[in-house]
Amino acid sequence: MRYLVIILCLLILNCEDKQTSKNTAQENITKPEVEKPIEEQIPSQPEREFPLLNDKNAMEFFLQYDKEHKENKVRITTDFGGIDILLFDKTKFHRSNFIFLTKQGYFDQTQFYRIVDNFIIQAGNSDEKEIREKRIEIGKYLLPPDTKRGYKHHRGMVSMPSSEIENPYKLASPYEFFIVQSPTGAYHLDGDYTIFGKVTRGMNVVDKIAKQKADGRGWPDHNIYIRKVEIIN
Repeated sequence: MRYLVIILCLLILNCEDKQTSKNTAQENITKPEVEKPIEEQIPSQPEREFPLLNDKNAMEFFLQYDKEHKENKVRITTDFGGIDILLFDKTKFHRSNFIFLTKQGYFDQTQFYRIVDNFIIQAGNSDEKEIREKRIEIGKYLLPPDTKRGYKHHRGMVSMPSSEIENPYKLASPYEFFIVQSPTGAYHLDGDYTIFGKVTRGMNVVDKIAKQKADGRGWPDHNIYIRKVEIIN
């Protein structure tokens, strides 16, 4: 009887050892890692190549820009042909402003929005949303007049109109420009508006644009687009 009890105890202990080993083996099995969902990555905004311009920083910006960007010839491509312009080095803020906007592609798809035959054609604006968005992206600023360089509003001169806001100092609207088309010039504008360039080729195109039909304010009956403005040698 005693031997029977001993045998039963050994059998029970052996079963417990096997169960313990089984549990231990199961615990030692490496659990597969649950793959974590890939988090949606929000694309980072690219760094600006230039500051958001305003009346406080624009002059200093263009002063530095003038030192590094010496280009002074541009070509305006329209549906009526091309107009080549030489920008004057003496009016460096206005020249560098025009070069800067050209490199930003601002003028592309703007319009000649005011045409007055035997006077001027004016460009650089549009009522389209994309142009307004370009202005917002670049910034809101005005340029001071630079009218004492000896330039006159002869035929073919390129000048910068003043802003439409109350502006007793004739601060210039940097996004716009006009070309004198009158054969006899527009000398009554001297001293009020900054001349910063002249047409070197394409006055026949200027004349064609000036003769398009327009309403009493000079707004053309049909849109006259600037397809592209580019720097040339």
